[in-house]
Amino acid sequence: MIRYLKRGKPAAHKAELNAQVRDTVEQIISAVEQRGEAAVREYSEKFDSWSPTDLRLSQAQIQACIDSLPAQAIADIKFAQAQIRRFAQVQLLSLRDVEVETLPGVVLGHKNIPVNAVGCYIPGGKYPLLASAHMSVLTAKVAGVKRVIACAPPFEGKPSAEIVAAMALAGADEIYVMGGVQGVAAMALGTEHIAPVDMIVGPGNAYVAEAKRQLYGRVGIDLFAGPTETLVICDDSVDAELVAVDLLGQAEHGPTSPAVCLTTSSRLAEELPAAIEQVLARLDTAPVASVAWRDYGEIILCDSDEEVLAESERLCSEHVQVMTCDPEWFFERMTCYGGLFLGHRTNVAYGDKVIGTNHTLPTMGAGRYTGGLWVGKFIKTHTYQRVLTDEASVAVGEVCSRLCALEHFSGHKEQADIRVRRFQAARA
Repeated sequence: MIRYLKRGKPAAHKAELNAQVRDTVEQIISAVEQRGEAAVREYSEKFDSWSPTDLRLSQAQIQACIDSLPAQAIADIKFAQAQIRRFAQVQLLSLRDVEVETLPGVVLGHKNIPVNAVGCYIPGGKYPLLASAHMSVLTAKVAGVKRVIACAPPFEGKPSAEIVAAMALAGADEIYVMGGVQGVAAMALGTEHIAPVDMIVGPGNAYVAEAKRQLYGRVGIDLFAGPTETLVICDDSVDAELVAVDLLGQAEHGPTSPAVCLTTSSRLAEELPAAIEQVLARLDTAPVASVAWRDYGEIILCDSDEEVLAESERLCSEHVQVMTCDPEWFFERMTCYGGLFLGHRTNVAYGDKVIGTNHTLPTMGAGRYTGGLWVGKFIKTHTYQRVLTDEASVAVGEVCSRLCALEHFSGHKEQADIRVRRFQAARA
């Protein structure tokens, strides 16, 4: 039996918040579309108290940000980027062009082509999330994207040196200091000084996720990456403190970040609330994490691994951390999640910051139909065909003509018939 010992706020509450977000985002996108940079500046000043002479950083400003950081910070950024680059390069090798002769004289194939221009959004208003620069800018560059631009909001009244350094070291071609919906809209739609991109990527809060949703179609997007979600699957093999740390380590992202403990251990379920309070007492981010846990934290107790599996598939969380006696059992059976973290030696923070997998992952159940950001998201697979002989064109054309007749498409039929007539005549 599945027992919900602690529940988060109901879906109706989230729906009400989503409606407010939709209206706000629609207004900002419309303003940027109609008034360009003037609107971007207006919202930057309103939301970020930011009104620079130029929203784009010069090379001198970028270098000044890099130079302001300690050598150890630069070394750590480079280490993280080396891991992410290495894994992205391996992923790229899994993609290949194909070509096959399916019938004598009929050649079909597909060609993988990188997107031409990508805009990367890097969250940074509350925390300078420099890791998002690795995940988006660097991965796009490994994929072969020609123009990669990036933007992030100011942090504490100025460009975040850490984010700017990460963007630059990852290979960004243009760096802008602008945040939120106005930043996403400026990259997607273009302004007087920003050429529009073909695709927008990167995580963000509910407003950024909604902006991407509303802009989808005019530009491509990676996925809908809203507020962080985490699910910890655990049993008696781990203690309540470790579970509490891993839940709160993601709850600190924001007050609407769901954090769920799914367990077969009644002992752990009973001990977890007290462990949560003890861990909160030592976190600087407790004012945020405590609200997320209060409003969106859950403790779910199950009788068996099979029940845990069914519940985890229903939840389809962005991050799923499996700390059980046999994490491989879940690895072999799970199908719905964003990213998977197996065993007590790893955790979501490793994946978020340094280990090499991408941290831009599907939220809100999107893991049912898509994985996270990876090098393949920046690559379009286009098909092509060649017909090399008259005989092959006639053979395909005769069948095509009859199929078109079944669909009452006379124009399509004539495309086939004219070739059958000409190539048959040529062979006569």
